[in-house]
Amino acid sequence: FASPAMSQLAVLVQRVAPRDVTVLITGESGTGKEKVAEAIVAASRRQDKPFVRFNCASLSPDLAEAELFGHSKGAFTGATRARPGLFGEADGGTLLLDEVGELDGGAQARLLRALQEGEVRPVGEERPRKVDVRILAATHRDLREQIRQGKFREDLFYRLNVVNLKVPPLRERPEDIPVLLRSFLDRFAERDRKSTRLNSSHLVISYAVFCLKKK
Repeated sequence: FASPAMSQLAVLVQRVAPRDVTVLITGESGTGKEKVAEAIVAASRRQDKPFVRFNCASLSPDLAEAELFGHSKGAFTGATRARPGLFGEADGGTLLLDEVGELDGGAQARLLRALQEGEVRPVGEERPRKVDVRILAATHRDLREQIRQGKFREDLFYRLNVVNLKVPPLRERPEDIPVLLRSFLDRFAERDRKSTRLNSSHLVISYAVFCLKKK
């Protein structure tokens, strides 16, 4: 990237990745928060371990505990086989909780306990299990405002916000547009097995069009 903001973000990613701490990645929708998570995992000691991604907006309140922590066979109607849950799948590796601001109060409480204790109890089992999972969380919401509105637990926020990485929107870093255009074109060319010829004049025109659309 050409912008100072993204260059600084890249430096922070490299610093935080090996430290195995919980990271909260914030930024508007479409800014590339999942890509930042991927970069953290790639530079971490868990790079060869499971990397589980989950969009919290799709989590059903009724099945939150089973989805997060797993369940035994026959634990409830429809549980025809045991499942490890998200924490079980990610054990030894990394769990990305995308759109963590969409979790309801019950799921927030369960997640907080898992983070505090470092263990989970699958639905239908009597004993908890220790898990070794690094948590990365991402959201487009302002969680501090969510806390003020009573929609997000403050104690969970501080558990997740050990390190905060904010991804700036593209409108604040227009110098990155030519770099992104080149990357996208190269990717499409490789996929379609075709060559692309994008010279500097094409990039200037594309950048000018983008600036005109902003006005």
